[in-house]
Amino acid sequence: MTATVRPLEPSDRTAWEPLWKAYQRFYEVVISADTTDLTWARFHDPDEPMHALGAFDEDGRLVGIVHAIFHRSCWLPQWTCYLQDLYVADSQRGLGTGAALIDAVAALARANGAGRLYWMTHETNATARRLYDRIAERSGFIQYRKAL
Repeated sequence: MTATVRPLEPSDRTAWEPLWKAYQRFYEVVISADTTDLTWARFHDPDEPMHALGAFDEDGRLVGIVHAIFHRSCWLPQWTCYLQDLYVADSQRGLGTGAALIDAVAALARANGAGRLYWMTHETNATARRLYDRIAERSGFIQYRKAL
């Protein structure tokens, strides 16, 4: 199966939200409705550096989502692109949908002059890590968080 990947449009919200909620369940987090509304609005605001892409199957169903954020870096003169969220419906895993979404973000990053694309996953996400280990280089950095 070859998924068609394109930027999500405001009219895609109804199809996007179940995948967004499934992503949250997978990572055992709950993101408030207010934050979800704000995030969706940011995806469609041309002044925001946030983007949402979707993978659609041959029947036009949204089967995967990816969110990317552009930011500056102290290490590069170009923009950096952070692939923050990637989720593929269970029925589509192993069919190349995740790789297609990552490739689409890489193309978006190149088109916007980014010098690097990076992302993270949980150490226990073995399925995703098999894909990531095949298509990218693991940096060796460990993430720490401090609540503010």
